Amino acid sequence: AGIQHRVPLFDLDLADWDRVIRTDLTSAFLVGRAAARGMAERGAGKIINICSVQTDLARPSIGAYTAAKGGLRNLTRAMTAEWAGSGLQINGIAPGYIHTEMTQNLVDDAEFNAWILGRTPARRWGTVDDVAGPVVWLASAASDFVNGQTIFVDGGMTVVV
Repeated sequence: AGIQHRVPLFDLDLADWDRVIRTDLTSAFLVGRAAARGMAERGAGKIINICSVQTDLARPSIGAYTAAKGGLRNLTRAMTAEWAGSGLQINGIAPGYIHTEMTQNLVDDAEFNAWILGRTPARRWGTVDDVAGPVVWLASAASDFVNGQTIFVDGGMTVVV
């Protein structure tokens, strides 16, 4: 989840940078911290941060988004380092290119769509349902010993050159 502002870094003004960082990173910190306090008092809880393949990859014109999502992956690790001893599990999901309202313009761009399909071993865009399964698993007791991890749900995009 989050927002993007597509513009080259040379042209990105500070207000737009701040808006993306606040929405995609700072909000996860604030909400996560508020939720974690109650979870820590109860001695159990799970936080699932929505990262992105952009935590490990970069693409021109989305530098603020890439920085925020990379920060969110490491925030997930920092939360784990501090809060796991209180019974919390904090993990991340890193979706690849998922067909949503936010990405519709990219799906409609024939050149970009062909690039995604050629770059993704699964040869398709992901769906919201593709992301839901790992989220359900991380929220369940089946993942109680998984902590500080980021699961990539990207059709194999991040494992190929």
